[in-house]
Amino acid sequence: MAAMDGESGMFVVQQTIGSVLCCKCGIPMTPNAANMCVKCLRSEVDITEGLQKHVIITHCPECDTYLQPPRTRIKAQLESKELLTFCCKRVKNLSKLKLIHAEFVWTEPHSKRIKVKLRVQKEVLNGAVLEQACVVEYVVQDQMCESCSRAQANGDQWVAAVQLRQHVSHRRTFFYLEQLILKHDAAVRAIRIKQMDQGIDFFFGSRSHAAKFIDFVGKVVPVKTRHDKQLVSHDQKSNNFNYKYTFSVEICPICREDLVCLPPKLVANLGNLGPLVICTKVSNSIALLDPSSLRHCFLDTEQYWRASFKSLLTSKQLVEYVVLDVDIVSSDVNIGGDSKHVLAEVQVARVSDFGKNDTMFFVKTHLGHLLNVGDYALGYDLYAANSNDMELDKYKGLVLPEVILVKKSYEEKRQKKGGKARPWKLKSLNMEVDISGATRGRVDEEKMDAEYEQFLRDLEENPELRFNISLYRNRDYQPSEMASVIDGDDDDDDDAPVVPSEEFADLEINDEDVKGDDDDDDGMRESS
Repeated sequence: MAAMDGESGMFVVQQTIGSVLCCKCGIPMTPNAANMCVKCLRSEVDITEGLQKHVIITHCPECDTYLQPPRTRIKAQLESKELLTFCCKRVKNLSKLKLIHAEFVWTEPHSKRIKVKLRVQKEVLNGAVLEQACVVEYVVQDQMCESCSRAQANGDQWVAAVQLRQHVSHRRTFFYLEQLILKHDAAVRAIRIKQMDQGIDFFFGSRSHAAKFIDFVGKVVPVKTRHDKQLVSHDQKSNNFNYKYTFSVEICPICREDLVCLPPKLVANLGNLGPLVICTKVSNSIALLDPSSLRHCFLDTEQYWRASFKSLLTSKQLVEYVVLDVDIVSSDVNIGGDSKHVLAEVQVARVSDFGKNDTMFFVKTHLGHLLNVGDYALGYDLYAANSNDMELDKYKGLVLPEVILVKKSYEEKRQKKGGKARPWKLKSLNMEVDISGATRGRVDEEKMDAEYEQFLRDLEENPELRFNISLYRNRDYQPSEMASVIDGDDDDDDDAPVVPSEEFADLEINDEDVKGDDDDDDGMRESS
């Protein structure tokens, strides 16, 4: 039949596909190179005949890895892309076929069986391409790997130990460092983790794993490293030596919100900055800010350890003040990215002096963008402080400010809300607690809980601090109706800071991450 093409005015012959009879069963079919229908072709040729249908794979239940012969270990979760790739590679003669699709077939999780459905193609009789599906069954045999076997036989069989230490009176730095380690899986190779008095010990089965962990710590905090080794055994015939390596990693004692008096030589190198400055951030460099002029600088690891100064006053010595008057002096100044500060002159008084005296202080501060009349602020009371610092004694004729404000205080607003639970949680490392030294009594536990609570408040107040860590949704959190009524009745817009739900809405802690309800240190810390 012919039809008229409307656009070109030409006659176009419609093409029709003819049909032939199958040479085996005689039914009409579309012509192909073999002249056989699909059913007859499959009955004659089985392209999966040489394909391995039953495969045995070795799985380590301790480290959750699979053995890829001869000695490679692959870590993969059930029904993951990594496990599917591993299973396809274990099938013999699969390279002779063209793999079109692969997917898991559901099996009982405890059956030690994994089934994968493969769809393959191959060119058969006279160039005809045949596609066929088959199911490959994998039998999972549990067998511990070499490293896990050694650890089970003797848990103290470590090769390299990393001793993290910071000589300060609190553990807030280690709380933050713990979250960074968990997010980046930096200590996944650690055989054992032990919490010590002023730090944490990490034990590894290889020196290279310890060196990689030290490199990670050096990228997030300023550290100084020393190492030593001890001979364990020596084979004279093969001339092999076995050593145990110990790495001592000291974290700089300067922490965020500390008041620092810079050495005179360093002040000259920094263009007469300070000398009294506040540490605003600690990463692989230390950010210092002069609150009276908003001048700032960054010290890298080498610069700090070359000067090696200590804190004049720490965050534990902060005093609460009430703001009586605020006078803005300058506009916004950006420091280190999103941190904004405004220079202002404020009039403050100690909260502890209310009803006792009329002592007031006039100070310059960098918190002009946060403070309003009636607010509370935390600062260092240099008027009543008895400082004994060698660097401060080197400055002759230096006039010290009476007060240096560090941050805004939300303690009163938190007391109005009471001890309301938080809708998010933090994971924690599975650490052993050292009990060889002083016995951890009730006082030590209360001190640890108070420091951890202060760390959680710092996360709420500082979005930049929680940018590099993972927050997890608290499934047990139930917002109380009374708290919502109180929040609704509060007309003050400047409420205590909270973490937005968008930052932890997509993350949730699995049940296996929780070791027990009574043992928060071994599994997960709950922010309450």
